[in-house]
Amino acid sequence: MSQYASARLAYTEASVTTASPERLIVMLYDGAIRFLYAAAGAAREGKPGVARERLRRAQAIIDELNWSLDMSQGEISQSLRGIYSFCSRHLIDSILNASPDGYEQVARLLGSLRESWEQVDVPTDPISA
Repeated sequence: MSQYASARLAYTEASVTTASPERLIVMLYDGAIRFLYAAAGAAREGKPGVARERLRRAQAIIDELNWSLDMSQGEISQSLRGIYSFCSRHLIDSILNASPDGYEQVARLLGSLRESWEQVDVPTDPISA
């Protein structure tokens, strides 16, 4: 592993281990969105293997977001479960129909959720804290 790759890995690990739960969710959304757009691009470029790998990673993140919901929290958790289930079904339909546009639709939906979570994850000003 190159020195640059080692430094980047260390930075990423530090970012994850020190992040708030809300920030971790935003980071998961970022990853899923990035993988979905990459899958769409690869599919359009005729690289089905790359597209499948990116979709697999995006789906794993969506599954993790879904499974980690605390259903005792009521209506919000139930709504998020419905959205994540919709995303999974829509991705399956898009894969079966070879529709990269479907991957991007899911990415945009997750982008809307990400914006909401980013509003929740307002950094604390260390000077005023």
